[in-house]
Amino acid sequence: MHRFYSYWAQLIGGMIVCLLIISFSVTLTLNFRPLYYADIQHLHIAELSGRNEEDIRQNYDALIDYNSLFNHEPLKFPTCTMSESGRSHFEEVKKIFDLFGWTLIITFGLTLIVTVRFVRKKEWLWLRIAGILCIVLPAFLGIMITVNWEYVFVTFHQLVFNNDYWLFDPTTDPIINILPDVYFMHCTIMIFVLVMAGSLLCFIFSHLLKHRSG
Repeated sequence: MHRFYSYWAQLIGGMIVCLLIISFSVTLTLNFRPLYYADIQHLHIAELSGRNEEDIRQNYDALIDYNSLFNHEPLKFPTCTMSESGRSHFEEVKKIFDLFGWTLIITFGLTLIVTVRFVRKKEWLWLRIAGILCIVLPAFLGIMITVNWEYVFVTFHQLVFNNDYWLFDPTTDPIINILPDVYFMHCTIMIFVLVMAGSLLCFIFSHLLKHRSG
């Protein structure tokens, strides 16, 4: 009976750590401005949008600042107009940003508790479970991206949003001209790499802690 409860406790612990790794990877990626700055050059965003790089950066920075967890100011683009449907969409996007932000904070605290508890008991299965979960999820996502990124991109929006406000009209919401879907693919790849790195760390720490405990 003790083994049964120990296994389920470690399974829950592994899921918490997995959520921590995923929420950290998503939050870091969504706030990692150098990725977008590099894509301005790589994807020729200035040429395709007809805007200079400084203007592009200012509007992008305004969007990222707006999506910060503790920001409560309304969204204002320096030089881009915005429709009401566009504003509604970005409000929905901010809720998603906030969800990952709060998940990161909560799971970080829970992971500290889980770590102290299981290290004292010299139990390491929870780390291996987290590592396995962090392999399965990105592997599935990686296959989907490789097969058809456009399908993944469209399906994600259809599942997450209950309207079609994400289908921007460039004439009323020119911000879409500086947010190509390939940039979001690069974000997805970065999340994939970070989650896989987190998985590897779980296995490494599991081995090291088990070895130290004898």
